Amino acid sequence: MALTSPRREPLADQVIAQLRSQITSGEWPVGSRIPTEAELVERLGVARNTVREAVRALAHNGLLDIRQGSGTYVLATSELAGVMHRRFADADKAEVTELRQALEASAARLAASRRSAQDLRLLETALRRREDAWRSGDVEAFVLNDAAFHQAVTAASHNEVLSALYADLGEVMREELRSVVGPVLEESRYVSHDGILDAIRAGDGDRASAEAASALQSCR
Repeated sequence: MALTSPRREPLADQVIAQLRSQITSGEWPVGSRIPTEAELVERLGVARNTVREAVRALAHNGLLDIRQGSGTYVLATSELAGVMHRRFADADKAEVTELRQALEASAARLAASRRSAQDLRLLETALRRREDAWRSGDVEAFVLNDAAFHQAVTAASHNEVLSALYADLGEVMREELRSVVGPVLEESRYVSHDGILDAIRAGDGDRASAEAASALQSCR
């Protein structure tokens, strides 16, 4: 449906709100390429300059990444996530790894005692997608699906603060994983996450925490 301009809300602000909604709802996941400028013009029924202004504003806020010659990609799901990415873009990768270990081990421990049957189903699906992505050889698909598995673990912890913090640090975590994985997925560097899920399923918090910490150590 085409957007119209009310007296007190600039049209560009309406477009920004519409695009932000597509991102925060998950319809445009992190890492995905958004529709082209021409497609957005047609969908929203606004001028090209208005779309361009909105996209640039969301890129400035850290939600989108404009890549010349490639397109525009979703970088983060919230402004805070964008701020986190800019703040820690040059952080020491070893320190990011230590942060990941602390958060993921804590999340796994909590998930083991709090997970629901639905959480387990979501974790099983996320783990399967992670494994499928590895077998595909697509590095970016693996990074995104590995991150999605760990986000599912934090969701299963039922600690909203921990889950939100992990999500806001998502691109920082993914950048760290990209640096570890490298440009090619090498079979010798594959680290199974079956142990994490098995421990959470069994309700063993100590083992779940140890498996999560060990997984990070093994791939480095």
